[in-house]
Amino acid sequence: MKTFTRILLCTAVASSLVACGGDSDNDSNTNNDETSIMTIAPTYLEALGSEYNYEGWIIVDGQAVSTGTFDIVEGQTEPSQFMLDADMASRATTFILTIEPEVGDVPAPSNVHLIAGDLMEGETVAVTSHSAALGTDFSEVAGTFILATPSNGNMTPTQGIWFLDNSSGSAVAGLTLPVLPVGWVYEGWVANMNGPVSTGTFTDVNMADSDGAGATAGVEATPNYPGQDFITPATDLVGYKAVISVEPDPDNSAAPFSLKPLVADIEDTTAPQTMTSNVAATLPSAVIVIN
Repeated sequence: MKTFTRILLCTAVASSLVACGGDSDNDSNTNNDETSIMTIAPTYLEALGSEYNYEGWIIVDGQAVSTGTFDIVEGQTEPSQFMLDADMASRATTFILTIEPEVGDVPAPSNVHLIAGDLMEGETVAVTSHSAALGTDFSEVAGTFILATPSNGNMTPTQGIWFLDNSSGSAVAGLTLPVLPVGWVYEGWVANMNGPVSTGTFTDVNMADSDGAGATAGVEATPNYPGQDFITPATDLVGYKAVISVEPDPDNSAAPFSLKPLVADIEDTTAPQTMTSNVAATLPSAVIVIN
């Protein structure tokens, strides 16, 4: 389990609190007039990479105060309860969950805000659509892609995937995705039983992604849209899944992040193929209770 860097909130105005301690303090279910206990119950959060943690923050008088870090271990939140200064907890207006590098105490939240919620009487449901988080619920996502290998003159079309729509005779963007805030990017993937392979990251559906046609492409020009050719070595993508994920930036892992708004089974056709919304099965949230 990753190191839990801050179990207690220590403040100058709360000098009567015990000093910040280790994981054993976090197992306590008792509190007094000077402490409150915060419980977090998240949905659709997965374990992060080995160098990152989830970290909670409460906004008190306009300032972000850490509530502590946690990770997901074998499907369970560890830890799931945190002791807070009672006065601060009573004045907290918002809860925010971020992804932070595991480098010891972090003085302020990173740009990677995942979910947030406004506290009412010490309770909230933190969601992605809050303005202090991703700012969207991804309810209007849509996607289309084609199989083609423009980098070799389309000689082996089932060896390339491009997130565009050419059904009108001209290529247009194939993805309808909300603009992400700083700290997040989209990433395309093809995946089979051997695991996922990235097709590149992007923030603009009307532009090429981070690696263009990819390291496995041929030498001819490729569309100015996200996608990749898998020519050398040759990889037939029929039977794979196509996936669009939302990724932290900087990224927490080489694997796809848990939020994957669009998916599709790749079929043996060069006609545009439609992706379906996967939001309901992957959109994270968390119930926060402070008492």
